[in-house]
Amino acid sequence: MFLTMFGTVVIAGIVGYLSEKTGWTHNGILQSIIICVGGAFVFFFVRIMFNIGFDSAGMNAIVSSIGALIIVPFHWRR
Repeated sequence: MFLTMFGTVVIAGIVGYLSEKTGWTHNGILQSIIICVGGAFVFFFVRIMFNIGFDSAGMNAIVSSIGALIIVPFHWRR
């Protein structure tokens, strides 16, 4: 479980960095990484508690990171 959580953080960080470098988001590199890691943590613990998600932990990390990048910045922008 510890290695899965560590892998989730690494994948979420990569997704946050790549989304900022490709110009998909304009939050800043550190902010995008923090948003992605936070979303991945939430989804990781939801998967443990309720067994909701994909079979692959990597796919869960990617989908949750992208979802967090979509939800969080658009929610707070006007």
